[in-house]
Amino acid sequence: MSRVVTALRRTEQGALVIALLLATTLPLIDMIGRPLGGFHLVGTAEYVTQLTLWLAFVGGMAATSQAKHLTLSTAEFFGDGVWRQATRLLSYAVAAAIVGILAYASAKVVAANRIEPKMLSIGIPQWVSELIMPVAMGVMALQFVWLASDKWWGRAIALACVGGAFALGLVPLEYAHYLWPLTLLVLAAALLGAPVFVAMGGVALVLFFAEGVPVAAVSAEVYRLVASPTLPAIPLLTAAGYVLAESAAAERLVRFFRAVFGWMPGGIAVMVAAVCAVFTTFTGGSGVTIIALGGLVYPILRKDGYSEGFSLGLVTASGSLGLLFPPSLPVILYSVVASSREASVPADQLFLAGLIPGLLLVVLTAGYGIVVGRKATQARQAFAWREVAASAWAAKWELLLPVLIIGLFVTGTATMLETAAAALTYTIIVECFVTRDIKIFTELPEVLLKSAALMGAVLILLSVAMGLTNYLVDAMIPDAILAWVQQHISSPMVFLLALNVLLLILGSVLEIYSAIIILAPLIAPMGVAFGIDPVHLGVIFLANLEMGFLLPPVGLNLFLSSSRFGQPLTSLYRHIVPFLVITGIGVLLITYLPIMSLGVLELLGKR
Repeated sequence: MSRVVTALRRTEQGALVIALLLATTLPLIDMIGRPLGGFHLVGTAEYVTQLTLWLAFVGGMAATSQAKHLTLSTAEFFGDGVWRQATRLLSYAVAAAIVGILAYASAKVVAANRIEPKMLSIGIPQWVSELIMPVAMGVMALQFVWLASDKWWGRAIALACVGGAFALGLVPLEYAHYLWPLTLLVLAAALLGAPVFVAMGGVALVLFFAEGVPVAAVSAEVYRLVASPTLPAIPLLTAAGYVLAESAAAERLVRFFRAVFGWMPGGIAVMVAAVCAVFTTFTGGSGVTIIALGGLVYPILRKDGYSEGFSLGLVTASGSLGLLFPPSLPVILYSVVASSREASVPADQLFLAGLIPGLLLVVLTAGYGIVVGRKATQARQAFAWREVAASAWAAKWELLLPVLIIGLFVTGTATMLETAAAALTYTIIVECFVTRDIKIFTELPEVLLKSAALMGAVLILLSVAMGLTNYLVDAMIPDAILAWVQQHISSPMVFLLALNVLLLILGSVLEIYSAIIILAPLIAPMGVAFGIDPVHLGVIFLANLEMGFLLPPVGLNLFLSSSRFGQPLTSLYRHIVPFLVITGIGVLLITYLPIMSLGVLELLGKR
């Protein structure tokens, strides 16, 4: 048994690494070949689509085995003991049942595509590649059965739940609408620890079945999603962020920003805000910044005379700075999810619109650090051009990475996908061959596999969410919500204030990728109806989620800091209040001064 598991694990890992490297290489060939006489590979787009499909579903298997799927923050409240074992059995049994049905739904989609098969350029029918969907979902269902309990009887119960879920298909259609209360069971499982994608997929399955629609409709939207020209950039940029996090880039960046800002009153606090913003830009809202940088910058703050409370609050708050800067993953994801026929939200415009608002949040946080830093008693580091030059030289490759990305993307030299491929290639070359922080053959594959779990978690969630979104659109749920909002709210200003409150609350409960996928399709049409620019609305949306990371009682950054520094959550609640106030001021300015977002676009002639 162990040999079989080991063989499957190695096959899974090999498929992930190969798919990721191919997804990086193909766009690069097109980007390099364009100025050299327009050379390009035939069928690059369709190959990248299939590779993204594999990264999503094989990465989903990796996320399941590593317990890396995105869950609600409320799951953290359930401790160990008999109660936790019972909730674990319930949540994973429901997950196994739902994913088993999704495997069946995916198989139906593949069977339908096999009737009139499309051929890939290399002569293989496309449905052959699509088989990864039902196969991966089936394996994930078995993984959830295994994870449901440490006891064989517990796993037997979970397996029986899978059979029970399929037995529901025998219910006559005229009685199917009575099954909608099962959505309450699905939501309860999500609250108890089941992955968010399971909840969304389960709700969609129940609702479609209750309406007499084939469950294959949940999986039918996958191709529209993976064919997006922007979506494949997400796994590439995720991998680039993990390569940076596993190298010594953090130490080099800290040294540079300390040399630049260390002489100022509160200069060390400014350094922390700046380096965390840069790091979060490449690692997204996954919490990597607090984990990777927390142990490095916290002792520096304490040594410089800052109090324990301020130091903890600053590191916690700075862990979400930088979400609006390119090439932030949440920005790309919002662009994919929120774009519609009524309103397009191009990623390039969203990045440009987020520059000044993002800088505002960094400056406000750093400014508070300066105010507090004036009271610090430690002697400040003397400014020295020699140290600035030396630290800049040591960190030159990491400092050039944002320049490379912004230069390629903003100038139109490369598409978002090609820019992401260039960023990952550049990062691998620098960290493996220039700085040699990561060994190319022994350590790099492990780093890429770590990133694959987050890739799979996000892409699986997004693919399943599209099925639920499809149901909501067919049922005209967004139209009904919009009509209710317009009936009770007439002023765009009041709407924006209500939106601030809603996003702040939900952003503190939902993980950022889940929040974007769930809320953006509902909120974007409302913004259009109230005459709010879609790009400005996107900046407001993301800035509110950035603040939601800090909101007690369940903001994600609070849990990460509590775990990283061994501090009780109640203590962090007190320390984070000043930063919540500061960030709140920034979010209100971003919301009610659209010139901050749209001014850059107008200046560049994009509006």
